[in-house]
Amino acid sequence: MELSAIHARLERKMAEQVRKPVHAIATNITSALGLDTRSHWQAIMSGNRGVREYSDEAFSKHPFWASKLDVAQWQYIQERTKGSESLTPFEQLAVFSAKQALEQLDETLQPSETIVILSTTKGNVELLDRIDDERVLLSYSAEVISNALGFNSVKPQVISHACVSGVLASVYAMRLLQSGRYKNAIVIGCDRFTRFVLSGFQSFHAIDKQACRPFDAARSGINLGEAAATVILSTEDLHMPLAKIIAGSSSNDANHISGPSRTGEELGLAIKAALNEAKLDAGKINMISAHGTATKYNDEMEARAFDLCGFATTPVHSTKGYTGHTLGAAGVLESVLVIESIQHRELIPTIGYEEHGVPVSLNITTSATPAEINYVLKTASGFGGSNATAIWARV
Repeated sequence: MELSAIHARLERKMAEQVRKPVHAIATNITSALGLDTRSHWQAIMSGNRGVREYSDEAFSKHPFWASKLDVAQWQYIQERTKGSESLTPFEQLAVFSAKQALEQLDETLQPSETIVILSTTKGNVELLDRIDDERVLLSYSAEVISNALGFNSVKPQVISHACVSGVLASVYAMRLLQSGRYKNAIVIGCDRFTRFVLSGFQSFHAIDKQACRPFDAARSGINLGEAAATVILSTEDLHMPLAKIIAGSSSNDANHISGPSRTGEELGLAIKAALNEAKLDAGKINMISAHGTATKYNDEMEARAFDLCGFATTPVHSTKGYTGHTLGAAGVLESVLVIESIQHRELIPTIGYEEHGVPVSLNITTSATPAEINYVLKTASGFGGSNATAIWARV
């Protein structure tokens, strides 16, 4: 073996030895289902949807199903973020979620040791016609949000990579903390429901005319949602850990600008890479939190990927029927629910699933079920053929 290869191998081993575990220490979810994580868990375990039918010509000439924050919720959010100067509604939502998570901590995070990572796909998209307004820049919003939270010592980062953004942001945060560059990361996923977003998905004929049904034979599209979700990650021992993120990976289908792979092989590659990093075989995974959009091709692709990786009997769920597809918030929101599932030792049911509608066997969870949950696989897929995976574990 060449000397350079020996050095590289030794460096990898040393890195593995000093790599600290990355723990989730606080969370929040803000959506139509509630303004905190607990209310979301209770709603989902009770089978309550945040998705409902709307008739509102400000968004669409036709009725549509979606999950939107109501007037009372927005008033409360605005009241709690009033001290922050001139925040847009998108920024208010992100700041509110992060503050709710930060308030759970007994110890204050040091700004110089903490990075803010914003996951979003649209940001202030409603300002797009005002080309001279720098608020349309996601980087600008990230700065505003970070400053409003009091974390302005470290430049915030933006992850905007279609619907895998939230999972990628969590994995990116894990890597930064493992490297030792920072001790803490505030990962915020946020997207609002807007006419622009709704009309875009309507043009793809991807919107279901009723409540969505992930993995069901009668599924016909997504319901959109708006939400903010926050997970605070840390390598410090000062905080009570809720769960830990131990691995992650990404891949690309290189198939189509919006249509996913037909074989699932590429998502399968990202799953296998995450399993290899975590030093786990498929049989150790106790639950899969799927992307599960309820579109024909996404659900088929995910099902094939799970089958290729040996997950035919592993419990699988999608939460899109409760919250709608919250785009850049989805990966963070669903990861927070994974953390709750680990804490409560209970599988998450998939609402709307009745008749199996994908070409391979899957063990879709349909009711809240007690279970020993030590390792959970989180997956996401998005436009451009993007795929991302993360593995969460019990502490």
